[in-house]
Amino acid sequence: MSEKKKIVIADDEPFILSALQDTLSDEYAVFSASNGKEAVALVAKTMPDLAILDVMMPEMDGLEACKVLKKDSATKGVPVILLTAKGQITDIEKGFKSGADAYVVKPFSPARLMEKVEEIFEKVQMRKKIIEDKKKS
Repeated sequence: MSEKKKIVIADDEPFILSALQDTLSDEYAVFSASNGKEAVALVAKTMPDLAILDVMMPEMDGLEACKVLKKDSATKGVPVILLTAKGQITDIEKGFKSGADAYVVKPFSPARLMEKVEEIFEKVQMRKKIIEDKKKS
């Protein structure tokens, strides 16, 4: 059996962190952080396949954490899903401008979040395949 994909989750609400853990831990190895600063350090340490960040967190919000991850050559390839209660168009635009690969509004459906996670992993696989095919030709 192949090794589980790794996901870093960050949220300052223990209930949300627990819900994310419950939703994802059957299929993925999940690492938790309670703020953006911890999340950035955890991503750099674990080099996960995905990071799911709350936008509104203490010390460093999810937008800033996403920007930091995307600017660092070591972590820029880690896809980021922003998970937030901020669902206005301007908020979503800010999320994508920060470098996020997806934006999910709370309250979230666990099934919908899993779909989004799988969608991101499929896109990553397709990119890898395209790169491999280009190298071969």
